[in-house]
Amino acid sequence: METAEIQRRFLKFFESNGHTVVPSAPLPAFEDPNLLFVPAGMVPFVPYFLGQATPDWNRATSVQKCIRTPDIDEVGKTSRHGTFFQMNGNFSFGDYFKEQAIRFAWDLTTGSLESGGLGLDGDKIWATVYLDDDEAIDIWHKQIGLPLDRIVRRGQADNMWSMGIPGPCGPCSELYYDRGPDYGPEGGPEVDEDRYLEFWNLVFMQNIRGGGPAKEGYEVTGDLPKKNIDTGMGMERMAALLQGVDNMYETDQVRPIIDKASELTGKRYGVSTSHTASESHPDDIRFRVIGDHVRSSLMLIGDGVVPSNEGRGYVLRRLMRRAIRAVRLLGYDKPAMPELLPVAMERMSTAYPELKTDFERISSYAYGEEEAFLKTLKHGTTILDTAVSETKSEGGKTLSGSKAFELHDTYGFPIDLTLEMAEEQGLSVDQEGFRTLMTEQRQRAKADAAARKTGHADLSAYWQLLQEQGPTEWKAYETLETESRVIGVLKDGQSVPLAKAGEIVEVVLDRTPFYAESGGQHADAGKLVGPSLFAEVLDVQRPVKKLVVHKVRVLEGELVLDDKVEASVDPEWRLGARQAHSGTHVVHAALREVLGPTALQSGSFNRPGYLRLDFSWRSKLSDETRSEIEEVSNRAVRDDLPVAVQYMTLPEAKDFGAVALFGETYDETVRVVEIGGPWSRELCGGTHVSRSAQIGPLVLTAESSVGSGQRRVEAATGMEAYKYLARERDLVTQIAEEIGAQRGDVLERVRAILQRTKDAERELANLQAKAVSGRAAEFAAAAKQVGAVKVAAVQAPEGTKGGDVRNLAMQIRGHLPEDQPGVAAVVATAGGKASIVVAANKAAQAQHVSAQALVKAALSGKGGGNDEVAQGGGVPADQAAQLLAAVTGAISA
Repeated sequence: METAEIQRRFLKFFESNGHTVVPSAPLPAFEDPNLLFVPAGMVPFVPYFLGQATPDWNRATSVQKCIRTPDIDEVGKTSRHGTFFQMNGNFSFGDYFKEQAIRFAWDLTTGSLESGGLGLDGDKIWATVYLDDDEAIDIWHKQIGLPLDRIVRRGQADNMWSMGIPGPCGPCSELYYDRGPDYGPEGGPEVDEDRYLEFWNLVFMQNIRGGGPAKEGYEVTGDLPKKNIDTGMGMERMAALLQGVDNMYETDQVRPIIDKASELTGKRYGVSTSHTASESHPDDIRFRVIGDHVRSSLMLIGDGVVPSNEGRGYVLRRLMRRAIRAVRLLGYDKPAMPELLPVAMERMSTAYPELKTDFERISSYAYGEEEAFLKTLKHGTTILDTAVSETKSEGGKTLSGSKAFELHDTYGFPIDLTLEMAEEQGLSVDQEGFRTLMTEQRQRAKADAAARKTGHADLSAYWQLLQEQGPTEWKAYETLETESRVIGVLKDGQSVPLAKAGEIVEVVLDRTPFYAESGGQHADAGKLVGPSLFAEVLDVQRPVKKLVVHKVRVLEGELVLDDKVEASVDPEWRLGARQAHSGTHVVHAALREVLGPTALQSGSFNRPGYLRLDFSWRSKLSDETRSEIEEVSNRAVRDDLPVAVQYMTLPEAKDFGAVALFGETYDETVRVVEIGGPWSRELCGGTHVSRSAQIGPLVLTAESSVGSGQRRVEAATGMEAYKYLARERDLVTQIAEEIGAQRGDVLERVRAILQRTKDAERELANLQAKAVSGRAAEFAAAAKQVGAVKVAAVQAPEGTKGGDVRNLAMQIRGHLPEDQPGVAAVVATAGGKASIVVAANKAAQAQHVSAQALVKAALSGKGGGNDEVAQGGGVPADQAAQLLAAVTGAISA
């Protein structure tokens, strides 16, 4: 049974049993500050389980896309670890509880294929329960008929579910399927979890946990307002069972990627004869890494994540580089993503058709990242070769752990490649030192992550206000002023009755005209005024859905709970904000018109007079392209295009051709903003002008890179654009006056001046070089005898360039007697630093006088070169004389 069919049967079963089908949330956990990615199917439902929000249904079911990253290094080594997976879940919010949840799981799992079930053999199913959950044991044994010897009690670490932070928790019951003696010893899940494969977890969510360790040892602090059900059936594990394969990597959505990698590399998957993943051949583990990571990368980019050096982008980058590295270890050294990613897309697009329609954008990021990584490998190889050479020259046989860590951490050079290449050159690697540094780094990362994890109690004051007072009546689209009542005043997260002059507090009004920051648009500025109150609004946010919170500074009087106030937005601020936000849409449409449909916005920010827009593109924009984008944008402004707003369902909006932006989450009903009809059609909750001419002039002011495959344009709008152009005009006028040229001739005249300056500098450099080299014979004649060696120790004139210093040393050496050992040592200073070049003639080399050894003696082991000529530097300029003395001393020694 294919995975897509398992998904269809699961959703149909629960829909027929009164559950509402809820679409998967995006993989990035945009609405949870504690998480990078959604790690479990229940995450989008957390506010409902906590009683912080009321769901529109009592029963729901979903197939949630998930990513778990703590065990990336274990992928491929076991049958249980994967990064991307799909969690089939059914949820009850104060409706049914243990008995019905267990019955649903059993009926679907063991139901016949003809009746829509999954057809597993009930005699091979085991259940685990929490230590003291006698109720669950009774249901399994007395109602379902499961023998007591296939029901196992387990402790908090295994059968008490929580998210690892303060929040909902509860006992759970896990289902395992016995795959037979080929997979391990008998005895149940506690003996072997490869043979007994977990495929479903029924969480009886009824408690709240406090702080403490993630897995066990934390305190259960109370009960949830309602008893809830959260279940998760692992799609990949069920697919492995129903398709009769050993593990999740061999299912229909992953195995084709492995087969393609096998075709590319000429290596055969399945070298190991064991059914146990942990006993596999190293090549099989690499194939599984490729299958898992390529699919995971596809899904992450599909949901708007792009490769970068931090956060979600770093996880994606690491996955991709591990996959690319695995392909190369299997012997394929050409770009692999163009071969593997389309296979992943074809297998996953049955369930997620948007992957096919958006594949051009997805593939551009993936292929660009591989291209960048291959350059990194090349660069890292050069650095590794240098490190190996230095280690050997010093007589060492082990590459330091710090160098291996630097290659890994700074250059993204995999440790296994460092080990392999060092071994090829006869060196080992200090793996213990490397692991120590990696452990320290992980501990720092964990400490940082722990510091950012706040649980779900931080928003309790806002949720309480929302429950007690209801949602804010939001009037930002309709008016700039409202008569409002103060329904909440908060300071440091706690409710207070009033705020006095000089205090900064958060204020919740029953209605507000203020736009709360979202969708890249900065919050409105304005004021709150009452009979004895004057307060300025500094910021406006939505910490929880449907509740608008104003950060204000009280300037006069007091802000008192339940007082009536006049809330008013600064009209100039709002006008500028509307111009900038509509300008962002115009620039986005212009980018897609000029560059093509793959130039999609991936982030934006706008405030009055200013906008910036990040978009997917792999190369710098030429001056001509920038001008064209600017021209298209201003033509749209000149044409005074109508701006229209429509509301529709999300599927209708997609059919309508509206662009949904990554990093945004949308309700079932969405707002579509059009500028010029289909020319610009986006999902957007921001404020806009009514016609495009109101944007005013639009000027691109900057274009830059913000990561692999990511560019950023910045622009000024309205009066700020006018001021920018005025400053540019004034600057050109001033330059024209300074150089005595007409405005139209400024560029040509400046170029001529620069060329004359370069020519003069070049001529001056040549004269200086000739003056220095002309004294070579003089310097050689002044050489002193140091033992058996004639030594010319010279300090070159201030500012002598590196190449001239080397030439001078070679020329002095040439004037020394050929039949007598001779050394020329030249020191130069520039920019506050001193450098040295040493040249030894053949007679000196025959007496074992080495230029490289002399430089290293002067620079405490630093410097490079050979016996004939060597150089180094970087020491303070006031040590120049000491360098010459050190060379002379080394010769005399």
